[in-house]
Amino acid sequence: MNIVLFGPPGAGKGTQAKRLVAERGWVQLATGDMLRAARAAGTELGKRVADIMDRGDLVSDEIVIALIEERLPEAEAAGGAIFDGFPRTVAQAEALDALLAKRGAPIARVVRLVVDQDELVARMTKRAGEEGRADDNAEAFKIRLNNYNTQTAALIPYYQAQGKMADVDGSGDIDTVAARIAAALD
Repeated sequence: MNIVLFGPPGAGKGTQAKRLVAERGWVQLATGDMLRAARAAGTELGKRVADIMDRGDLVSDEIVIALIEERLPEAEAAGGAIFDGFPRTVAQAEALDALLAKRGAPIARVVRLVVDQDELVARMTKRAGEEGRADDNAEAFKIRLNNYNTQTAALIPYYQAQGKMADVDGSGDIDTVAARIAAALD
């Protein structure tokens, strides 16, 4: 089963994806984590994306889709993928749909975590202090949230038209949100 965890920065996509990996054995394809790892490793790709990420801007579709395609065999062997932070644009969603259609494994469900903006800001501030991620600073967060609102939010009608969208209240403790996601998937 392939699913997309969808929502604004700080909605809990990564936290909930890790739970699903532990509970269901699926593979988390977190493009943000994959890009940060490339950057930390000092790879050519990491060098190309460092400035883009620091500004809070989106990395090109070509780079992100190539990262995803590399990991699909692993996800298929595990019985499914949790797309976390991808797709971010309708063009990426169309490319992912085409890629998965060729493999006979379409997106089964899109779980949209809905969280109040004030709670998002509080979560990002906390995470910045705990993890020290360069892309969690206040200015980059504003840009990331604006990118979500102007570009990524266009995915809502795209997936609603396919009948795959499930809105889940992403506020509250981790266990409560996990139970809501499980109900949306089962």
